[in-house]
Amino acid sequence: MTSVSRHILLLALAASGAANAAPLPKTMADQLNASYPAIETLYQDLHRTPELAFNEQHTAARLAALAKGLGFEVTTGVGGTGVVALLRNGPGPTVMLRTEIDALPVQEKTGLPFASTATAKNAAGETIPVMHACGHDLHMSAWYGTAKLMAENRKQWSGTLMLVGQPAEETVSGAAAMLKDGLFTRFPKPDYALSMHDDASGASGTIMYHAGAFRASSDVVNITMFGQGGHGAVPHETRDPIVMASRLVLALQTLVSRENNPLDPVVITVGSIQGGTVANIIPDQVKLQLSVRTFRPEVRKRVLASIAREAKGEAIAAGAPKEPLVEVKPGTDSVYNEPELVGRVVKVVQGAVGPEFVKEMPSKMTSEDFSQYGLQPGVKAILLHVGAVEASRLEAATKAGQPLPGTHSPQWAPDFKPTVTNTIKAETAILLDLMAPKK
Repeated sequence: MTSVSRHILLLALAASGAANAAPLPKTMADQLNASYPAIETLYQDLHRTPELAFNEQHTAARLAALAKGLGFEVTTGVGGTGVVALLRNGPGPTVMLRTEIDALPVQEKTGLPFASTATAKNAAGETIPVMHACGHDLHMSAWYGTAKLMAENRKQWSGTLMLVGQPAEETVSGAAAMLKDGLFTRFPKPDYALSMHDDASGASGTIMYHAGAFRASSDVVNITMFGQGGHGAVPHETRDPIVMASRLVLALQTLVSRENNPLDPVVITVGSIQGGTVANIIPDQVKLQLSVRTFRPEVRKRVLASIAREAKGEAIAAGAPKEPLVEVKPGTDSVYNEPELVGRVVKVVQGAVGPEFVKEMPSKMTSEDFSQYGLQPGVKAILLHVGAVEASRLEAATKAGQPLPGTHSPQWAPDFKPTVTNTIKAETAILLDLMAPKK
């Protein structure tokens, strides 16, 4: 967080005062307790039946049916498999609560009695395992629990509640698809957008916030280095693209260590190198796949240009027969949490779950296409995280210096009840505050 963001956040926290720090009414707490068995059942059902990006037909239908049962106006098929549910409740702001609905191509190894054994076809037509390894099943369960509380307590708020079930977050393409399909034109454009994400770095039920740039932008860069193939025994008669690619991998790291301000983070990961078939043949090309993460647009632009420069430079140095092919596939932009809104929300959440369950967290280099909503004019967006690891287990692992399985791991299994309960409390409290009836 920048010093300016922190200053704004502190001012907002002070200005919000204790009036916003009231706990949820006891009637709503009782309603949540009564609903918990159904919420847990939903979670386990969703966990057993994960679906990959843009193929979430069963998941979307399940969420749509639940929202209809609560009295929402429901539209399906938005942006492919997205769900939009509206509950109009008089004059006031429109507030969007978004959940992701897709899963990951991961084989589950949690050992849970409701573990996924689902499979699906990937783009290449191969059968692959599928798992909710990022907690989207927990997010959907909280989304439903919050929607139920809001629908049962309409006298306590005024405005339009907009529930969004977004496909393809894991490929950072679902938000853009929904926006392109008229999410903010066919439906009311929200004044506020809210989402939450489980996290392995916090104790179960701890609501974690960060003001300012929070999650990094993401881009994929595909590079093909061209050489002149030949016999492995006479490398002097070739131009070896494997050597070029190897030198490039090391050279790219100097873009982080020697061309970038260390206070402005950049990550360049070479996740794939493919070239050659056997030991004694030098290939004529090598392909590299890069993941690039940044926070600021100007840094993003510079780093991508520098990657292309380094690739061309290595080709020239090796006497390659032609320039490398550098293809940039834009992913998503950085998530930015408006500090003033964070300050307001933090005070509200402290009242809902207790100050001991609300903590500031550092920014993360992982990406989230929730960023796309906050980039739309007039939309104030906030993404919060919620700890999902049992407190004593997290403490023991921290003391031992042993990392625990996190999201995207085949062993990811959030500590469900305290995590989902505080997620619902936090979401509901925020919605009630943002849509409080005018006196």
